Amino acid sequence: MSALFNFQSLLSVILLLICTCAYLRSLFPSLIDRNKTGFLGTFWKLARIGERKSPWVGAACLIMAFTVLFWS
Repeated sequence: MSALFNFQSLLSVILLLICTCAYLRSLFPSLIDRNKTGFLGTFWKLARIGERKSPWVGAACLIMAFTVLFWS
């Protein structure tokens, strides 16, 4: 089943995108910061969410890991 139709998979994809964009911005800030508008601006926004809400994103990643490993 596609990640678009399964809510748990959709949340996993969104969390992975947030974590990946925040990590790439910490390594290569100019790569993410040059595109703040348009479609590629989505990655900049995801990186900002990952930076500003990092304790909450980390907790959500841990919860998602436990649900994937032990719930499904």
